[in-house]
Amino acid sequence: MKLDLSHTKPFLDDALVRNIESRISDTYKTVFDKTGAGNDFLGWVNLPSETDENLLADIEQTAATLRKKSDVFVVVGIGGSYLGARAVIEALQNHFAPLVDEKPLIVYAGHNMSEDYLVDLLQVLDKKDYSLAVISKSGTTTEPAIAFRILKNHLINKYGEQEAASRIVAITDKAKGALKQLANVKGYKTYIVPDDVGGRFSVLTPVGLLPIAVAGIDIRALVKGAVEMERLCKKQPTMENPVSQYAVVRHALYEKGLTNEIMVNYEPRLVFFSEWWKQLYGESHGKQHKGIFPASVTFSTDLHSMGQYIQDGLRNLFETVISVENADHELRIPTEADDLDQLNYIAGKRISEVNHKAELGTVLAHEDGGVPNIRIVIPEVSAQVLGELIYFFEMACALSGYMLEVNPFDQPGVEAYKKNMFALLGKKGFEAQTAELNRRLGL
Repeated sequence: MKLDLSHTKPFLDDALVRNIESRISDTYKTVFDKTGAGNDFLGWVNLPSETDENLLADIEQTAATLRKKSDVFVVVGIGGSYLGARAVIEALQNHFAPLVDEKPLIVYAGHNMSEDYLVDLLQVLDKKDYSLAVISKSGTTTEPAIAFRILKNHLINKYGEQEAASRIVAITDKAKGALKQLANVKGYKTYIVPDDVGGRFSVLTPVGLLPIAVAGIDIRALVKGAVEMERLCKKQPTMENPVSQYAVVRHALYEKGLTNEIMVNYEPRLVFFSEWWKQLYGESHGKQHKGIFPASVTFSTDLHSMGQYIQDGLRNLFETVISVENADHELRIPTEADDLDQLNYIAGKRISEVNHKAELGTVLAHEDGGVPNIRIVIPEVSAQVLGELIYFFEMACALSGYMLEVNPFDQPGVEAYKKNMFALLGKKGFEAQTAELNRRLGL
């Protein structure tokens, strides 16, 4: 991958950038030495290079078994427990996977509490052979716990206790928690969520690797890409490193008052990679009334909707563009004699070439409109490249968090809605809050 920062330079002054650059080596040291806030959740730093061969082989074997017996594979989880896997799977599978003979189809549950969504899913699963992975460190997170309870009962009714147990994999704590206890009692196959790896950094653990392997994707290539980026970060914890350059420039733009970062892609297969990135950065940095707000768009589609705002709206944003150099396939625009659609001027060109020109034209237009652009150029969308990108963004996230002087690895704000929800539902221990919340809601 390559980093192009040329379209940010008109918006930054050298003194500000140099000041932030001077802190980068110490910031890396905070990460590598595990001396900063949240240091008990830095297990992801060495994770790629320390991934055990036996673990990869075991995941591959389990995935192969599940693939043979499943038309559908359900990933039950929320946030980091499913977004990383979904990002990789949707980036690498056929765009129309449900309509082609790719089995199993990977679907998701436990990431919402929509009654209609679950009913629709159950109606599909009534007619299909399926298995599932339930991903939760505690086993009591409300959304996935509800979905798993319903799907577990559906599996038992469909296959019986013994066969249902063979179709469930629990990815959870190594020793404690409701899901671990249930897995021990029922005999589910289990994998461990490492104690020192938080959910949004867990895609390179079994949390992400098992669903990705069930989808038929090469998890070894994914890990290999992450290993290469890990080694680069450790070899060059300086401004020679693209991770450092990205972290420094986005922080400099934030210091200049640009508080919104828009992840831009020109390939629809990267939509869920943007969703993973949004959680990673939003949950890591949005604390103490600080942090860059992460958003995303898919161009050129969203140039016909959000493009107007980005070009001419409030000037508090910058863009980070993931630019893919090479398409997997070749399709050229045909010539037509009457040229009624006036496209003969690009006849014979590959669609990917037109897409690239649209990208470059947009970068220049947005720069002219006062929007800095960071370009991350990757050669292709492949498992190895995605592994590099995952580690790239994880390390830059940690560096950026420490530059903001927040703990990048906790999420205290997430608990606020949960406490209110528990009180409104009448959960034991929340009685004191219930009356006040009902009063505020006029109930």
